[in-house]
Amino acid sequence: MGLSWQQGPLAPGAVGQFLTPEPLPERMLFAEPLRRRMRVRFGDAWITDSEDVVLLHEPGRYPVAYFPLADIASGVLEEAAHTTQHRDLGQTSWYTIRVGTQSKQRAAWQHVGLPSHAEILKGRIAFAWRAMDAFYEEDERIVGHAADAYHRIDIRRTSRHLTVRSGGRVVADSKRPLVLYESGFAPRWYVPRADVDESALTPMAGQTFCPYKGLASYYEIDGARGAAWSYEDAWPEVRQVSGMVSFEADQVEVYLDDVRMRLEPGQNVVSHGIDRNLDLAEVAPDQRD
Repeated sequence: MGLSWQQGPLAPGAVGQFLTPEPLPERMLFAEPLRRRMRVRFGDAWITDSEDVVLLHEPGRYPVAYFPLADIASGVLEEAAHTTQHRDLGQTSWYTIRVGTQSKQRAAWQHVGLPSHAEILKGRIAFAWRAMDAFYEEDERIVGHAADAYHRIDIRRTSRHLTVRSGGRVVADSKRPLVLYESGFAPRWYVPRADVDESALTPMAGQTFCPYKGLASYYEIDGARGAAWSYEDAWPEVRQVSGMVSFEADQVEVYLDDVRMRLEPGQNVVSHGIDRNLDLAEVAPDQRD
């Protein structure tokens, strides 16, 4: 989640509201200087290295980084005949990226018919994330999409009593869960493995990828698919929940201090973007090298 994705303030399904007397426009785009050095790698070469990146937040999309033409390596961009019309930003020209013998069609774009209020994007190029080999901030690889400064995760210890039941049996019983607060989502509760009846968990095939937490594995409970999940090797920023189990409140009975939890607005996760998939190929085999 960030400004414009999931239930962020500029997203179509925003959970909050702006306290203004008049309704806001249906769509609001927000662009800002990233203020981080960002690099892009393609064909075993750095094709751009810039400290002048602009990040665009567009409703319902992941944040997109735009690089100044002056910071893109010479000869990398080949203008294609393909053009499209962006509903807010006007005519868009597309480019083939070529480095040596490697090339990728429609791998970058530029808005060439910008309205006057969007000139911050003038003369800037965006690269299709999955078409590139990798994106970096300084020397650290960034996966999933451009890092969103408005996305935040806080993890808190608690002594509240959390129990999980299915078909009359206790699946989990803990007085030491962790609660994970993530921007735009309802809280998620994670239970230590020692407090879970693992005989109730049937591992499911397949995993999903979160740019902020890593790879999630899923479990079936009494026929309820995806009723529980775990980040077996969570990324360092959220290492506290690594190996713990969280439960889906609409699939099994989850009680917090004897009060049954229900599926809340923001609890459902939209795992795929309208512009590209978040899939395992980007992080396999070595995740963030």
